[in-house]
Amino acid sequence: MTDARGSDSRVGETNARRAPGTPCWVSLMVHGPAATHDFYGALFGWEFRPGPQQLGPYARALLDGREVAGIGQLPPDRQLPTAWTPYFASDDVNRTAESVRLCGGTIGVGPLDAGEAGRLAIGSDPSGAVFGIWQAAAHLGTAVAGVPGTPVWNELLTYETRGVAKFYETVFGFEPAPDAAPGRDHVTLLLDGRPVAALHGVGDALPRDRGPHWMTYFEVADADASVELLAGLGGHVLTPARDTDHGRVATVADPEGARFSLSQRPR
Repeated sequence: MTDARGSDSRVGETNARRAPGTPCWVSLMVHGPAATHDFYGALFGWEFRPGPQQLGPYARALLDGREVAGIGQLPPDRQLPTAWTPYFASDDVNRTAESVRLCGGTIGVGPLDAGEAGRLAIGSDPSGAVFGIWQAAAHLGTAVAGVPGTPVWNELLTYETRGVAKFYETVFGFEPAPDAAPGRDHVTLLLDGRPVAALHGVGDALPRDRGPHWMTYFEVADADASVELLAGLGGHVLTPARDTDHGRVATVADPEGARFSLSQRPR
């Protein structure tokens, strides 16, 4: 994980339109949305209200009345894995989707309109990791940052970064900044010199049941307390809370198996 917060110390509402390539939203598709709402509501203090229904039943998660994430329902006849998906901002989702295809990725959903909120597509990179593309209209994306219960970082876990780094550089205009540490396959993605996401090549350590995938980090006030709460709510602790250069971090999963990380700022 790379700490993006050092380059952007703003805490509070983030109502500005994002520059193309900026992570702007995270969304989760599940089989049982009611139980999932209860889980994340108890864990992060989220409340929910209906959102655009173009992809089926969908709700936006609110923190103190401000939108932070989305949760939708998977088709009941499809047993797909549940996973948090980051969305990257685009000024033209059709053009970005075409770039995805030309660079060896695929587009599985869209581009399509999400009511008055905006326009979206869901695709995957050449390694198979799924991500979203968001062209904002009325809905600009996550409306608050820098407080517990909000997404703070997104990192791609993949076999190796060399091939996919070029893909994301070409499609979204990122500036790749490889880690100089020997034996570490890690690339920070920059926009205008500011870190916004990262790629981490983990080779054979990648979970076989998941393959390459994006990991969303959510900020918490106390990682250990949040892990204990999560376990009591039926979640799963995959990697216990540990100290890192960027704070205390735990890797966890919700009751349906969607993986994410809890991130506590350094004290």
